[in-house]
Amino acid sequence: MAASAPVSDAGGMMGCSVDTHVLRNRPPMSESVSPSAPPAWAVAMRRFTTYLSQDFLGGPRPWKLAWVVNFQKAGTFFFLGALIACYHNTSTAAWIYLAMHGSYGLVWIIKDLTFPDPSWQVKVTIGGGINSFLSVLGWYWVFGWLLISGTARPDYPLPDAAWFCLCISLCILGCAIMIAADAQKYFTLRLRRGLIDDGMFRYVRHPNYLGEIMIYGSFALMVWHWLPALVLAWVWLGLFAVNMEMKEASMSRYPQWAAYKKRSWWLVPGVF
Repeated sequence: MAASAPVSDAGGMMGCSVDTHVLRNRPPMSESVSPSAPPAWAVAMRRFTTYLSQDFLGGPRPWKLAWVVNFQKAGTFFFLGALIACYHNTSTAAWIYLAMHGSYGLVWIIKDLTFPDPSWQVKVTIGGGINSFLSVLGWYWVFGWLLISGTARPDYPLPDAAWFCLCISLCILGCAIMIAADAQKYFTLRLRRGLIDDGMFRYVRHPNYLGEIMIYGSFALMVWHWLPALVLAWVWLGLFAVNMEMKEASMSRYPQWAAYKKRSWWLVPGVF
C-alpha cells in the first residue's frame, strides 16, 4: 500500500505517509530555514500518483483512503484462508504465508485503531479508490495466490526450514520497526512539531519505510517468483523512494537538518 507543512500528507498511492519529525528542545518554527526543492522527477511522480489514487476521474469523494487500505489489510487473512480451502493446499509454506501476511494485515488494523495516520484520512474519488486497490493493494493478494494456487513452485536457495526461518524473522522484525517508528511519530507529534532525530530515527531517517520493505520483502521471498519482485520494484521505486525524497526536501527547512542528515543513514544503516 506521500510533504507539506506542518505535519504530513497522503503518500500518493499506497506509500507510507510522508511525515515531518519532532525533537525535544528544538528552536521555535520561526527559526526554520528555506527548504530545499525536491527533485523534479519526484514532484512529477508524486503529482501523477496522487491523481491516480485520490482524484482519478473526479466526482464525489465518498470514502477515505484509509477505508480502502484497511479493507485490503483486514481482508488478507480471510482471502488467504479462502485460497487454502479452494486449492486444498495445506502445505507448510501455505500456512506460514497465511500467518505472515494475514497477521501483518491484522497488525495494521490494530495500529490504525490505536494511532491512525492522519495522512490516510484524505477523501478520494470513486475512481481513485478503485485505482488504489487495482494498482497496488490488489497485487499484494496476488502474492499469496501465486504460492497457494501452485502457480509459483519455489525452489528456495536454502533448505525449506532455514528459508522459512529467514522469512518469518524478516517479517517480525519489519513489523516491529514499522510499528515502533509510526508510534514514535504519532505520539511525539501530539506534543510538539519539529524534527525527530532520536529513538527509531536516530540512525535511519525513514525507519517506517524500512520496516514496510522488510515485511513485503519477506512475502516476496516466501513466494520466490518474478512477479512479486516486479510489483515491489514499482512500489519501492515509484512510491516509497518518491515519498522519501519529498519528505527530505520538506525536513530540510529545519536548521538541525544538515547535521542530522550527515550523521544518519537514508534507509539501511551502514549501507545507504
